[in-house]
Amino acid sequence: MLENTDTPQEIEAITEEIDRFQRYIDEYLPGVVAFGLRVLMALVLFFIGSRLIKLLRRIVRRSMERAGADVITRGFRNLTPEDIRESVEIFEKAINQAQIIMFPGGFSAGDEPDGSAKFFATAFRNERMKEAVTRLLKERDGLALGICNGFQALIKLGLVPYGEIREQTAESPTLTYNTIGRHISKMVYTKVVTDKSPWLAQAEPGKIYCNPASHGEGRFVAPEEWLEKLFANGQVATQYVNEKGRPTMDEEWNINGSYMAIEGITSPDGRVLGKMAHSERRGESVAVNIYGEQDMKLFESGVAYFK
Repeated sequence: MLENTDTPQEIEAITEEIDRFQRYIDEYLPGVVAFGLRVLMALVLFFIGSRLIKLLRRIVRRSMERAGADVITRGFRNLTPEDIRESVEIFEKAINQAQIIMFPGGFSAGDEPDGSAKFFATAFRNERMKEAVTRLLKERDGLALGICNGFQALIKLGLVPYGEIREQTAESPTLTYNTIGRHISKMVYTKVVTDKSPWLAQAEPGKIYCNPASHGEGRFVAPEEWLEKLFANGQVATQYVNEKGRPTMDEEWNINGSYMAIEGITSPDGRVLGKMAHSERRGESVAVNIYGEQDMKLFESGVAYFK
């Protein structure tokens, strides 16, 4: 069990912040209309773990808030059966009150095989949580996003490429170990293939964007039939490209060896997007010596969808 290294002041501040957002949600959401705009609530989900996870969710939260969303974060506790029951109730309520759910990157219990994705996949197959996600995507016009380990969670749940929570089969697309056999962290260049997804509405098809990637299991693999289907349906969102802007299997550019250089995919309707590179890790003083556009307006596009 990981030691809690938060100071009493940090714990109190986080508790007050969560309580404030919960009061806001309980009083005003769902169904708020203000100045002709729907009030957008984005839910960032994570599993209790290290301080790194807390840092990464704060980065994601900043990106969402910068784009104009009100953000709540919820952590799933699984230490005891009672923790699990309480977490299911909290998550179900939060999903029902949000328009966006976000699965961020981050390591739970270390970067062990499947990372935090296996925890998310197990938890979200709970019937109550599964039904809440289904209502969000099928009945309430909602969106879902997963980056890095979050992409792994989406693909293990079936939300990509199927658009619904379902079991994987032996033929299902998945993410596996990098061909290099270990974790790798570097800037990657990806090209937007389609703007079918609301998440890519403000990105330019064919344009190349540069973002950091950091993972040990980011290699996208699928049977040939699935690869053809994904391209035919417009579900391939982004591809790794070389200095000439061409998709490549060269590991200098396609760092994990993904089939067809696929970096991100969507659900059939585009509402769910999963990708490996960290679009949230950017800022005025971040990677200033790196050539290339870093902002594909991912979060701005998601927020703008509801305005």
